[in-house]
Amino acid sequence: MSASAFSSLPEILQPKEEDIQMMLSAGVHTGTRNSDSQMEEYIWRRRSDGVHILNIGKTWEKLILAARVIVSIENPEDVIAISARPYGMRATLKFANYTGTQCIAGRFTPGTFTNQITKQFREPRLLIVTDPRTDAQAVREASYVNIPVIALCDSDSPLQYVDVAIPANNKGKFSIGLMYWLLAREVLRLRGSISRTEQWIVPVDLFFHRDPEELKKTEEEAAVIDEAVPAPVYDDAIAEPMADPSQLVEPTAAADYDAAGYSQWEAEPTPADQW
Repeated sequence: MSASAFSSLPEILQPKEEDIQMMLSAGVHTGTRNSDSQMEEYIWRRRSDGVHILNIGKTWEKLILAARVIVSIENPEDVIAISARPYGMRATLKFANYTGTQCIAGRFTPGTFTNQITKQFREPRLLIVTDPRTDAQAVREASYVNIPVIALCDSDSPLQYVDVAIPANNKGKFSIGLMYWLLAREVLRLRGSISRTEQWIVPVDLFFHRDPEELKKTEEEAAVIDEAVPAPVYDDAIAEPMADPSQLVEPTAAADYDAAGYSQWEAEPTPADQW
């Protein structure tokens, strides 16, 4: 990736080589076979198998823009991250945990932004969605109450009512987790919570979706390994009873003690000439 791709960004906001490598390895640039007309400016080319390739340079620029928008909200709790897609639930929960925002992981209840009678009624100032298609209800309600929307958009994602579109693969668990991790890291850097010269201590693995079946399988494998380890063998022989303490005294020592005139342990020795 040439430096001219990020010429619109100041030098301090430009990505490092390891950031680009992580995005490529996670498949952030991989789109779908279909494309939306409004997403054409974010598509770099189309492979021979028909899959569209997204422009990583524009992905990073929009990521920085989204982070600046999030930081501009004074109260972090006025920002809500939403993901109805299972691969994005864990990522939104971790993003909300590290940035102090709110999140709705799972099914979005209709009327959350418009019906004031409902118990879960909320009035956010900014909305972050994982997929404009699966989270269409939340995006539509945000348009009713004038809430700006930041969205991870694939090559076939509709951009209606989306204010900041981050071109990225929003169907893979590694891509979604990495994008939320990069967004959370950039938000904390802009706030001054972490330094740009140091690496963020939070690993990106925490943002990846974990299948319950895979976790169960891993636990079973760990249990099998524990069973395969032989248990320590202890000697079952019964210890012999302790001998009588009086038998531990040597006879010669006892004879010398009696010869010295000690009749009891507490008594003083009696001279022989006093008798």
